[in-house]
Amino acid sequence: MKIDKALEEEIQALGDDHIMTSYDTPLRKDAFELSDEDKIASIKKDVAHIMETLGLDMTDDSLKGTPNRVAKMFVNEIFGGLHPDRKPKASTFDNKYKYNEMLVEKNIVVYSTCEHHLLPIVGRAHIAYISNGTVVGLSKMNRVVDYYAKRPQVQERLTIQVVKELQKVLGTEDVACVIDAKHLCVNSRGIRDIESSTVTAEFGGKFKNEKTRLEFLDYIKLDTKF
Repeated sequence: MKIDKALEEEIQALGDDHIMTSYDTPLRKDAFELSDEDKIASIKKDVAHIMETLGLDMTDDSLKGTPNRVAKMFVNEIFGGLHPDRKPKASTFDNKYKYNEMLVEKNIVVYSTCEHHLLPIVGRAHIAYISNGTVVGLSKMNRVVDYYAKRPQVQERLTIQVVKELQKVLGTEDVACVIDAKHLCVNSRGIRDIESSTVTAEFGGKFKNEKTRLEFLDYIKLDTKF
């Protein structure tokens, strides 16, 4: 399919301008009709075709296994968070010890993939919530970040999805998330600025209050060493 120059420039600008079109990850209704095995088989052929088009010798011992490795990585690993069956199970508990202050989980590792160029996003997420009677297992917050990160993403959407999921799990609006990450679509191509990072934030409920929000931001500045 031939794309005219004006449309090509518009498509390229959309990616470079880092535009988010939806709070939900854009998925077709038939996204999960194919089994993982069928998806891997199809993607394997597509990757092989890309590599052959680039002129690579696919009989070379170092390259011939690449299409299969990439296909399995796409389906089972870096885009595994697309499948709802992989969504982490809720593990909430009654707040029997009556801890009513802010709880912060900081420096959660983020590995995601930019949906515009399919290049890595690498950084840290910081999450906080204030219990209204329910608490969540600490690792649950890491798992929620990991689940929503393992899909083609824009950082703004990832930040919102993490907050909305924890609000639903905890039954409270009082959830906040800040993500600071490097985008290889900026660092390794285009402007090729290796120093810049992107910071996004979503504040719900009490975190919209300036005093509460600043308290959270002060907590994530703490230098934790062991």
